[in-house]
Amino acid sequence: MSLDGAALGKGCGGTLATADQLCGRDLDRYRQAIEAGGPVTVSCTLQAPLFEEIAEESGAADRVAFANIREMAGWSAEGPIAGPKMAALLAAAAEPQPEAPLVSMESAGVALVYGRDETAIEAARRLADHLDITVLLSRPESVAPPLRADFPILRGTISSAKGHLGAFELRIDDYALPAPSSRAALAFGAARNGATSTCDLVIDLTGGLPLFPAHETRSGYLRADPRDPKAVEALLFEASHLVGTFDKARFIDFRADLCAHSRSRITGCTRCLEVCPTGAISPNGDHVAIDPYICAGCGSCAALCPTGAASYALPPADSLLRRLRTLTSAYRAAGGSEAVVLFHDGDHGEPLIHALSRYGEGLPAHVLPVRVNEVTQIGPEVFAALFAYGAVGARLLLRARPKHDIASLHRTLDLTNSVLHALGYDPAGGGLVSTIETDDPDTLGEALRAVSLGTPAPRPAGFLPAGDKRGVLRTSFRELQVAAPSPVDAVPLAAGAPFGGLAFRTEACTLCLACVGACPTSALSDSADRPLLAFEESLCVQCGLCAATCPEDVITLQPRIDFAAWAEPRRIVKQEEPFDCITCGKGFGTRSTIERVIEKLRGSHWMFAGPAGEARVRSLMMCEDCRVEAALNEGFDPHAGPERAPTRTSEDYLRERAARDGQPV
Repeated sequence: MSLDGAALGKGCGGTLATADQLCGRDLDRYRQAIEAGGPVTVSCTLQAPLFEEIAEESGAADRVAFANIREMAGWSAEGPIAGPKMAALLAAAAEPQPEAPLVSMESAGVALVYGRDETAIEAARRLADHLDITVLLSRPESVAPPLRADFPILRGTISSAKGHLGAFELRIDDYALPAPSSRAALAFGAARNGATSTCDLVIDLTGGLPLFPAHETRSGYLRADPRDPKAVEALLFEASHLVGTFDKARFIDFRADLCAHSRSRITGCTRCLEVCPTGAISPNGDHVAIDPYICAGCGSCAALCPTGAASYALPPADSLLRRLRTLTSAYRAAGGSEAVVLFHDGDHGEPLIHALSRYGEGLPAHVLPVRVNEVTQIGPEVFAALFAYGAVGARLLLRARPKHDIASLHRTLDLTNSVLHALGYDPAGGGLVSTIETDDPDTLGEALRAVSLGTPAPRPAGFLPAGDKRGVLRTSFRELQVAAPSPVDAVPLAAGAPFGGLAFRTEACTLCLACVGACPTSALSDSADRPLLAFEESLCVQCGLCAATCPEDVITLQPRIDFAAWAEPRRIVKQEEPFDCITCGKGFGTRSTIERVIEKLRGSHWMFAGPAGEARVRSLMMCEDCRVEAALNEGFDPHAGPERAPTRTSEDYLRERAARDGQPV
């Protein structure tokens, strides 16, 4: 593998010192670097366990990072010119990565083996020494009774299931107990529906439909085809070890106060509910609730969340952007150009890249691989920042048959490509951000060699992202527009985009300010000093709650990115003079509204007619405090209206008809 010392020095800011066998006879050089007390980046992942062990012995495990420059850069047909890429990978690896928060699950080993025949009983027999077993047979035909009742065998069909490892809750129909006198086959007693069961593990050997959506990701739910002995063996091995305390990453940070799901029972944003593959997200009043024990970490909710209420924690958005900033700046400093970033995961993408490097031509020298937990976690703020930093393309490596629905990811890519085309990064409009969906390393190599390159930013941005997700998103798009080859003030977007403005029919607006109370992001605001409605477009997420809440129906959504409006302070949509209380002078309501109410009521309603009605009209010109006082002093009686006609009954009508016909009443 060739090493370009000059490029590495420029990109990483130092002098290159090489070693032939850093994990062997040159190991003392690594120990010396550890003892120096600073951060250490090791450009080898093959012997990472050895380096980690030495670092732990020295109490320096938190100061060591690893970068793979062999499979990712050096082992390539373009390896001799991959010096800038190696420098970029080393520099990005040195960026500190925050630890992911965890949630814990407790399993006492109470397991339900769910099957149809002797396969389930045999599996239970093999697990009985490790777990507390119960067997549930769904519609069994002829099952021989066991010689010893080492564990319960019941009949029933699971009609609904919820929960996770250590906390499953099942509803069982057709539930029945076996007769102890069963002879040739198990005979069951009377059945009933609606039985409930709790357990720590569910081992599904029915061969039917899974009990959960995205069942492969449900902790504690193990499923195998009973006709596949190899799959059953793997399941039994895994199940026997699921006793104890298990930590799971909390993939999503959620802030309920930012959620735009609903207000006052009016539904607004439902993006996360529509895309969650596991059912971990559910409505919970004005916001949604995300169950961290069920969440599988696909990140689709965080990528689509317009307010930043749901943000990915592995890593956070600002941390990923800092790594991309370091990656692209080091690549450019080392002499690299036309950077294309390849996002991939560890389970699928990394082995595919390794196979391409070992048995094929490897990655091109201008393709910079970036590993993320899930490719579907990437939102529009990442792409905006990436192109602002100077990249000319991005690809996302997915399985040929993705684990989750990727429709939401394609929505993000469509939005990004629309903005890039409008700003001149993609003059041809071919799409600079797209997916590569394959399990074949050769197909991956061919797709990367055919990547179309965009126009780089003339002056790449160097901003340092910080703050919450929505703040990072706004900053990224502003920087994207400033660095653009052909900047424009506004970009129209398709309906459903998370950016936009509002159109108001101000002549019909009464300044009731219901929209202000419904807005979850404070894009709409009022003033304590005078009746007015203000709007700040950079905060609008197009949830539609304002339009749905407005009683006059004067608000229309306008999906777009208006960079000029983003740079301006909030604008006044409508303001009026307050109506001053005729008694104390306090401002309340709006002059036009009070005058309109008086005009409609004076002389046309019995309470406001005549000399007595004028006193009531004057009360309408008072603030809430003075109005109460006036009502008490004047003795307003709301029941003092004209006497109503008596209620007419059937007897009244019969009596009138008899009198009209000359009959005795």
